[in-house]
Amino acid sequence: LFGLQLSPGSLQNFTAKAARRLQLVTQQIKAAISQAPVGHFDESGFYIGGQRHWLHTAGTETMTYYQAHRHRGKKATNAIGVLPAFRGTAVHDNWSAYWRYEQCAHGLCHVHHLRELTAVAENDQQRWATHFKSFLLATKAVVAATKAAGLTALPTRKVQQIERIYRHLVAMGLSANPPPAAGWPRGKRGRPRKPKARNLVERFQAQQEVMLAFVYDFKVPFDNNLAERDIRMLKVQQKVSGCFRSQEGAAAFCKIRSYISTIRKQGLSVWDALGSVFSGSILMPDLTPV
Repeated sequence: LFGLQLSPGSLQNFTAKAARRLQLVTQQIKAAISQAPVGHFDESGFYIGGQRHWLHTAGTETMTYYQAHRHRGKKATNAIGVLPAFRGTAVHDNWSAYWRYEQCAHGLCHVHHLRELTAVAENDQQRWATHFKSFLLATKAVVAATKAAGLTALPTRKVQQIERIYRHLVAMGLSANPPPAAGWPRGKRGRPRKPKARNLVERFQAQQEVMLAFVYDFKVPFDNNLAERDIRMLKVQQKVSGCFRSQEGAAAFCKIRSYISTIRKQGLSVWDALGSVFSGSILMPDLTPV
């Protein structure tokens, strides 16, 4: 912009200074997300100093919080601290660690389910999977049309109809994948070895309430695309730099990106916000949980 020559050391100092000044702001963002009625959660692997780490993200429509951790599962989510305090509906991709938090409700990303159903339909030629895909997409359209009409919930009869169709399709899936006469073979650890299609339909059977969370509560979305969009900037960073060289650099990235993403979601000027970080009067985003 200005034709100035900046040394890498100066850029590093700017980054470190911004991260220090944004420490309190990002903690306030994390606390606000913990109180939100719906939160989106995801994680993605990356490297710090040559070691495998995970970038965890928690977000809403108006806020984003990032934190890096050496682990992916509950050890990490407990240390980060958003999910242990969360009491709303956690939307995620069915990663097992999220289910450990029983104090909150759960919603699942159906984009993942559509991909799994496509695989079953194409690889195993099972018609129930094709029908289930159509059912999910049609139900999504019904919910969207109801929202557009200004309503806040589906009529009870429509919900009951959706539940009946859901159970019927699950029954079709179970029928298409019956257990062998001698029972399921056992794996090395003694667990039954079932086909992927059977595992998928059994999961649908056990998780009906969570699968239909977007039907019961219009605040719950059909997918977890918000969290995946939040993760995308890490992928850009990886393409450019490959990795982080230090824990301090990764932590600074998370703080600054948490602030920038939150500012952008709220329609504020990122340029003005970054300028305010160095001017001494930080532009504060709205921290109202929504």
